Amino acid sequence: MKYLITSALPYANGPIHFGHIAGVYLPADIYTKHLKLKGENCIHISGSDEHGVAIMQNAQKANISYQEYVNKWNQEHLDVFTKYGIEFDFFGQTSAEYHKEEVLEWFKDLNDKGFIEKKAEEQLQCQDCHHYLPDRYVEGTCYVCGHEEARGDECPKCGEWINAVKLIDPVCKFCESKNIEIKDVDQWYLMLSKYHKEFREWFESVSPEWRKTVNSFVDSLTKEEMVDRAITRDLDWGIDVPLPEAIGKKLYVWFDAPIGYVSNTKEFLKQSGSSDHYLKDWWHSSDTQITNFIGKDNIIFHAIIFPMMSLASGRAHAVKNLPANQYVNLEGKQFSKSKGWYIKSDKAVEEFGADALRYYLTTLIPETNDSSYTWEGFEAKNNNELANNIGNFVNRCLTFFYKNWQEGIPEEHFLSFFKTEHFVDLQKQVKEINLTLDKVHIKKALEQIMHLGQTANTFFSDRAPWAQIKEDNDAAAETIAHSAIYAITLGCLFTPYLPTLSSKIKEYFGELSVELVRDIYSGEFKLLKDFVQDGLQLQKKPKGLVQKIENDRIKELIEELKNIKN
Repeated sequence: MKYLITSALPYANGPIHFGHIAGVYLPADIYTKHLKLKGENCIHISGSDEHGVAIMQNAQKANISYQEYVNKWNQEHLDVFTKYGIEFDFFGQTSAEYHKEEVLEWFKDLNDKGFIEKKAEEQLQCQDCHHYLPDRYVEGTCYVCGHEEARGDECPKCGEWINAVKLIDPVCKFCESKNIEIKDVDQWYLMLSKYHKEFREWFESVSPEWRKTVNSFVDSLTKEEMVDRAITRDLDWGIDVPLPEAIGKKLYVWFDAPIGYVSNTKEFLKQSGSSDHYLKDWWHSSDTQITNFIGKDNIIFHAIIFPMMSLASGRAHAVKNLPANQYVNLEGKQFSKSKGWYIKSDKAVEEFGADALRYYLTTLIPETNDSSYTWEGFEAKNNNELANNIGNFVNRCLTFFYKNWQEGIPEEHFLSFFKTEHFVDLQKQVKEINLTLDKVHIKKALEQIMHLGQTANTFFSDRAPWAQIKEDNDAAAETIAHSAIYAITLGCLFTPYLPTLSSKIKEYFGELSVELVRDIYSGEFKLLKDFVQDGLQLQKKPKGLVQKIENDRIKELIEELKNIKN
């Protein structure tokens, strides 16, 4: 089995915030690291989504070319991901020539099979500046929920996929005019209605494994019908529609963007020198499990449109698993750069480090409901759980080890652990964590690891080696040897979640081979028995692993948010 993991292409038009990280990229990174640690053949693909009206608007405001603008955000996004330890096998760009070539193949296949048709559509036109107003070039009041800042493509409040001509009191975003009329314009449509029966058969076969929030939403939208959607726009930035009668038309961003997963896979295999074929061996292989990590605002594209495009064109299999998360808010309100209601994720990681933020953001992954980032919550999770539970246990245990047995503890004290009920329980917990992660329950698996940390703490405290050593040196040595097995196990289990903390714990025990870490991580422990066969010696003096966050600093950060509110 091969695993093809994709993360929603971040739009090259603004910074990556905590909602993006916790909602999409961190869970995808953890799941990918988990699979690779188990030895599975998997790749993680993403890249910038670089077409569309909003990019055009802001590049014009910045007085730079569209290409310069998207290149800037592509690099900034990649820099932030790197700081958070979020890794991709390939992070591409939809403005690249290799992507254009792949998109045109998809268009040709869909067009040849009758799934693309020309239609006259109603479109708004400003009568003062004479621009047509697709998508984000117009704003107005949502006709579904009444939100006054709905865009011509989507309402950010209720998530409705907006028909721009139905907006109430539309305003031109070029010149702020309200002098707007409806005109007939030829556009090319993706004929989703023609694929309704086949789509439903596919959807009903895979959706029982999806989250209920995704399943019910898609079911309600597609049960009775599927609505055809325009895939072209009158713009000057994008991929040209490859038809002689469509001069001046561009393929719209929502059509070309998801194909970026495929084009980026092709480019990754090419650049890595692989002999695999991107379609035959990956996207169209029955041996490949495709998982798309997205936020709930992307469900329509990844659960309806892209699967239809994949299946109807015959170029790719559709997604198997779609772990779409809800929103992560900031103090209960949606992140908004325009209103200043956000936290600079690059500055935060520079101040607090990747592990502290990865830990807290993982606890916030909104798998079934919206969650909320708070500075008080960040302080509490880091100090009370990560520092007090994990950091404190490992530091106390290994400091006692290093102080009293610098020459190492003999093998019999380690090997005796594997004959105890504690080992049976440890092995059971580790295997359960693996099964939980296999099901892409990222947050629950972290909770299970922290529970194991509490088990280790309880074992260490109940045995009280500081008292044992006064009466029975061997009994204390055995306690520390057994506790060290808990510590090394926690170090391995944290590998996908907290790479830095994991590495620090594992370093105490020397150079651990990939095979040994995999053996422990999977709950087998066969190689670990061999590893401790000659006893075990710590390689360096332990020191504090998790730095506590100062409450005074948290108060300052809370005050900064209050000033934004005011």
